[in-house]
Amino acid sequence: MARENSPFSNYAYAILTANALRTPGKVALTYCGDQSFTYDELNRKVNRVAHALLAAGVAPGARVASLMNETLHVAEVYLAQMKIGSTVAALNPYWPADTLRQVVEQSRCTAFVYDATVEKLVEEIRPALPEVELWLRVGGAAPDTVDLDALAADASEDEPPLGGFGDDLLALYYTSGTTGLPKAVMHTHASSLAVAQIWLDVDRDQDSVMGTGAIIWGIGFPALVGPAFYAGMTLVLEQDWGPANFLTVVPREKVTHVSLIPSFFAALLGSDDHENADLSSLKVIVLGGEPLLPGLRERIMKRLPGAAIYSYYGQTEAPYTCFGRQDDGSQEISSVGRARMSCAVRITDPDGARVVGEVGEINLTGPNVMAGYDGLPDKTADVLRDGWYVGGDLGRMDADGFLYVLGRREDAILKGGQWTQPVQVEEAAIEVEGVAEAGAVGVPAHPEGQDAVEQRILLAVVARSGADLDPERVRAALAARLPGHQVPDAVVVADALPHTEDASGGPGKLLRRGIRDRYADRV
Repeated sequence: MARENSPFSNYAYAILTANALRTPGKVALTYCGDQSFTYDELNRKVNRVAHALLAAGVAPGARVASLMNETLHVAEVYLAQMKIGSTVAALNPYWPADTLRQVVEQSRCTAFVYDATVEKLVEEIRPALPEVELWLRVGGAAPDTVDLDALAADASEDEPPLGGFGDDLLALYYTSGTTGLPKAVMHTHASSLAVAQIWLDVDRDQDSVMGTGAIIWGIGFPALVGPAFYAGMTLVLEQDWGPANFLTVVPREKVTHVSLIPSFFAALLGSDDHENADLSSLKVIVLGGEPLLPGLRERIMKRLPGAAIYSYYGQTEAPYTCFGRQDDGSQEISSVGRARMSCAVRITDPDGARVVGEVGEINLTGPNVMAGYDGLPDKTADVLRDGWYVGGDLGRMDADGFLYVLGRREDAILKGGQWTQPVQVEEAAIEVEGVAEAGAVGVPAHPEGQDAVEQRILLAVVARSGADLDPERVRAALAARLPGHQVPDAVVVADALPHTEDASGGPGKLLRRGIRDRYADRV
């Protein structure tokens, strides 16, 4: 571990303590409308938790399984761990018990901190985790468990000894785990600070207010909380960040900045509930994580004409690498933007050579790139190549450096001897009257095995509130505007499309494999 470092290379010190020194009286965080903390108050609270962790026996470098459902606990305990230099293993309380147990084992955690909301889950897995020597609970006492609240209540508010800096391991953030166990992505203090700088590329001022909810696992914390604090914003932290509560919280807290996935707005604008809500405080909307279809972008701009719309591209392994403006004509609307300052992006052909204007694999590099997959050297070597992260997405780059993301390599559909990305079909579908959301997948044209590569296109659509969609009418509308190899062979009208679980209450990323599993027999 590095010994001689500036405290500003410690992630938590740089995003929290620095603002406590700069603007101690500014509100740093509000929680569910009934708790509020200035930067000075929050920093002192985090310091008490940090001293409590040290007193309990959590040492710098220790791997701490962290399983909490309450977002305020997540913010306080994660930041405290990050100050003292223990490694946060950011677990998902929505995982099945067996998945959770295996992830804790594979991550070699020796301590486990949790809150009262996951008590039953912890009771189920605890006997099977003998390697975990220290159990800590937030939210009251429990047998054979350290009461972290009681320790923190009497702890010092002074800065704790900082235990991690720069290239030291900060946290393990887990991929969604669509096949097999989730992979543990290793991020350092330095890579996480690079991610935290995203709001520096966005219009903001001293009164900017960032609203969010989904920070309990994955890359959510460094992608949402870290940037808000780094930029000195007020962070509005909620348990429920689904469309219904969004319509309550935004006007109540005068939220100015949000970072969401496009599916959130598909759900929000797919009903009439938003029409009477005052959303005029919103000034900046950052969208990423999945394609932003032009039709949806136009609906967002119509509903929120005073908000600037930005797009980003990155993955858990390299968050926020590309960034662009979507509403002012500065770029093609189908582009996600260009590489952020200090980052770089390129497209390579199958031989690894850089190409411009051609479809190939997207390569990302910069200080925001992960250190690797924990315990998986072969998989790390597969995706980290000569300093570039190559994660399996296809794209194209124009001569001016703008990136166009076409989708996952494995999602590409081969029909009529030509490749199609699902987003090309979905983009056209969402422009059909009455369609709120669309998801396209390829299914084998000959499932018996003959000509197994050739595929047919299955399109699932969700109707807007009050609309009555006819599958054949949707298909006919698409046949009139798409080339033959992109026309769906079958259209299904669904009540909802499958998405990943999102603890915020809103929809997660579209699960195309779920569409295939549910409706493949309709083709």
